[in-house]
Amino acid sequence: MSPSVCLQVFILLSATRNVWPEETCTKGAVNSCADCIVSGPFCAWCKFENFTKQGEPDAARCNTKAKLKENHCKETDIISPENTYKPIKQKPLTKATGTADPVQVYPQEVKLDLRPGLPQTITLKFKRAEGYPVDLYYLMDLSYSMKDDLDKLKTLGKDLVSALQTITGGSGKARIGFGSFVDKTVLPFTNTNKEKLKNPCQDETERCQPPFGFKHIVKLTNQYQLFNDEVAKQNISGNLDTPEGGMDAIMQAAMCENDIGWGNATRLLVLATDAGFHMAGDGKLAAILEPNDETCHLQKNIYSQSSLLDYPSVGQIARALDMKNIQPIFAVTSTVTDVYRELSKMIPKSEVGELSSDSGNVVKLIEDAYNKLSSKVIVTHDVPPEKVTVKYTSDCKDGTEPGDEGVCDNVALGQEVTFFVQVTALECLNNVSFYVGPRGFNEKMKVTISTRCECECDDPVEPQHPHCARQGEVKCGTCKCNKGYTGQKCECSQGNLDDVSLRQMCRRENNTECEGRGDCVCGQCQCHTSPSGQPYYSKYCECDDEHCQMHDNKPCSGHGDCKCGICQCHADYEGDACHCKKSNAACKTGSTICNGRGTCECNACKCSRGYQKPFCLTCQACTPPCHQSAKCIECLGFGDGPYQKNCSTACNHLTHTTVEKLNPFNPDARKCEVKDSKNCWLDFTMKELQGFDKYEVEIQKERRCPEPPNIIAIVAGSVAGVALIGLLILLIIKALLYARDLKEWKKFENEKKKTKWANADNPLFKEATTTVTNPTFSGE
Repeated sequence: MSPSVCLQVFILLSATRNVWPEETCTKGAVNSCADCIVSGPFCAWCKFENFTKQGEPDAARCNTKAKLKENHCKETDIISPENTYKPIKQKPLTKATGTADPVQVYPQEVKLDLRPGLPQTITLKFKRAEGYPVDLYYLMDLSYSMKDDLDKLKTLGKDLVSALQTITGGSGKARIGFGSFVDKTVLPFTNTNKEKLKNPCQDETERCQPPFGFKHIVKLTNQYQLFNDEVAKQNISGNLDTPEGGMDAIMQAAMCENDIGWGNATRLLVLATDAGFHMAGDGKLAAILEPNDETCHLQKNIYSQSSLLDYPSVGQIARALDMKNIQPIFAVTSTVTDVYRELSKMIPKSEVGELSSDSGNVVKLIEDAYNKLSSKVIVTHDVPPEKVTVKYTSDCKDGTEPGDEGVCDNVALGQEVTFFVQVTALECLNNVSFYVGPRGFNEKMKVTISTRCECECDDPVEPQHPHCARQGEVKCGTCKCNKGYTGQKCECSQGNLDDVSLRQMCRRENNTECEGRGDCVCGQCQCHTSPSGQPYYSKYCECDDEHCQMHDNKPCSGHGDCKCGICQCHADYEGDACHCKKSNAACKTGSTICNGRGTCECNACKCSRGYQKPFCLTCQACTPPCHQSAKCIECLGFGDGPYQKNCSTACNHLTHTTVEKLNPFNPDARKCEVKDSKNCWLDFTMKELQGFDKYEVEIQKERRCPEPPNIIAIVAGSVAGVALIGLLILLIIKALLYARDLKEWKKFENEKKKTKWANADNPLFKEATTTVTNPTFSGE
C-alpha cells in the first residue's frame, strides 16, 4: 500500500474513531467485571483489591481507563478488552486479463472478536476484472403494440450478440437468453372469449399467438444462433388494457434461477416495453386476492400461477433482484420513460433507456446502460444479525467525498477502489455471520462476529483470602464469599437464613440484587449514589431521577421531568419519552378520532376492544349483536314489543331503515334472523358505524309469522275427540265389568260341580198319617 493510501486510511480511521466526542462510561447495573465490560465500549474494570474505599460500592471499579488511572488504578490492574481482527481468506485481486476465476473482492472472509459497542473498521477492496462474464436475459413485451419492435429484434440478434462480446472483451463469456410476457389471461386484463384466447389480434387473418402471463423461451446460452432462431419464431399477442404484466415476468425471471440459467457472472435483465406495468393490488380487479409469494412457478416454461397470484409490489421486485444480484435495464419508449425512471429510483443498480419507435437502438441502449451500471459500484450487505450495525465510507480516488452510502461512481475497468466497512456489535454474540459486497456481483466478503464479554483476571485460588475476612476468595478484585457469609468483604453473617434466602430479600421480583445500585447487607439494601452524585432510593434502590427513556440523546426528550425512571411530560407533550408533540392529525377519521374506537397517542391510534391499527377500523373477534338487538328491531321496525314505550331511548345506538327486501350481497353488513316477542322471525342486517356498539340496520318490511289457528277445526276436533275418548272409556269400563262377572260366574259353576248331598232322611220329616177315600170310587 502506498504512503498516500496509508495516510488516507489513517485519517479515515481516526475520523471513524472520533465519532465519540470523548470516551465515557455510562454504567447500568454493575455487580461484577463482566457487567462492567458490557456496559459500554469504553468501560474498564479495576481489579486492584483495595481500590474501593470504606463504604464505596464495587461499581466504582467500573469507569473509563483515564478515570481509573486518575483514581490510582495501575495500568496492569485495568481490564478492558479490545477488538481483534483476523483475516481468514485473502486471495489477491485479479491482475491478468481473462483469468478463469477472477477475484474482484478482497478480502473474502474475516473474523472479528468485538467489544460490545466498540466499532471495528474493515478495509474492503474492489477491482472490476476485464473480460468478466455477462449473462443477459432479454425480457420482451409481446402485446400487439410491440409488433414492429419484435420484427426489428429478429434482425438485431447478431448485433446484440456482437455487443455482448465487446462488453466481455471478446472473451466469449457472454451468454444471452430470451423470455416474453403479455398479461394475466383473465378479465379485465385479457379478452377471455374462446376465439380471442386463440387469436387475440383484431385482424383475424393475422397470425398471433394466444395471450400468456410469462413465457421462458431461451435459456441463457452462448449458442447465439439458437437465440436468433428462437426469436425469429416468435409471434405477437394481445390483451385489453394498457398496463402489462412486466412485474410478474421480472419476478419469475429472477426467482427461477435454475430455469433461466443464471451463472457466476454480471447478471443483466433487459425489460423492453412501450407500456406501464400492473402492480400489487391490481389483481383485485380480477378477484385475485392472494399476494405474490416471491417464488418460482414455471411449469413447462410457463408461469403457472399467473391467474392465481397478485402482481408483485415494487418492494418485492427490488428485494428479489438484489437477492439474486440482477441489474435491470428498462428499455422503454418515450411515452413511459418518466414512469420507469421513478421505478428505477426505488430499485438499486438499475438503468432506464429510451427505445426508438421500432427498438432499432436497443443494442446501443444496452451498451450505454451496461457501462453506467458497471461503472457505479455500490457496496452493501445482506440482512445482518440482530444487534449488529454496519456503516460505510469510501475512498474512490476520483475526488468523491467519503460518505455513508458505500458508493463509487465512474469506476473504470481495472480500477481498484476502497471501501471502509464499520461493524459494531451492540450486545454479546457468538459466531454469527453476514456477507458484504458490491451489488450485482456474486463475490462477497464473509464477516463472522464473536464478542468479548467476559473478564480474564487470572486470580489465584485462595478460599480464605484476608481481603474477604478469610470467608471468601477474590475474583477480579471483589470478594466471592463462602457459605454463611455475605457483604462487600464477606463481613455479614447470615444467621439462621441461608445465603439464597438472605439475598432474595434484596431482590425485587427476582431481579438483580438491589438493582445493582446498592449493597445487600444482611437482607437490606444500602443504596449507592450515581456517578453524577444523585442518590438511588426506594426499598430495592430501584429509583433514580436520571435514567428515563431517551430521545434525541436527551432524557424525556427535554420535554419532561424524570421521576423514578418515568417521564412526567410537560404540557403539550406525550409519549414514554415525552417525544411526541400532542397531535391527532394522523388519527383523524372523518369527524372522529380513530373511528371512535381508540385514543390518539404520539399521533397514532391506540385501539381498544381488539380493534386493529392503523385506524381501529376492523376487529376480527367482534360480531354484531343480532340476538341482543331483537327488541330494538321490533320497536323500530314494527312499533311494538317490550321497548315500544321507550324505543328512542333504549335503541338510540341503532340507525335504521326499512326495505322491501334485504340485499344479500352487501359485504359490509351481517344478515341476522331473530324471533321477536310474538314468535315471528325478524330479518335484518347490521353494519358497524364509527365508535363502539353503534350500527346501521336495514329491516325487512315483512315479518315471517306462523299462520293463525283454525278455531272451527280445533273446536270440532276437540268435541269429536272428547266424545271418542268418552266412548272408549265406557267401552273399557264395560269390558272390565264383563270380564269380572265372567270370572265370578265361572267360579260359581266350578263350586257347583263340587257340591255333594247326604243320603240320610231328615229326622224332622214325617209322612202323612190321614187317608182320605173317595166314596164314589169303587176300586175299579
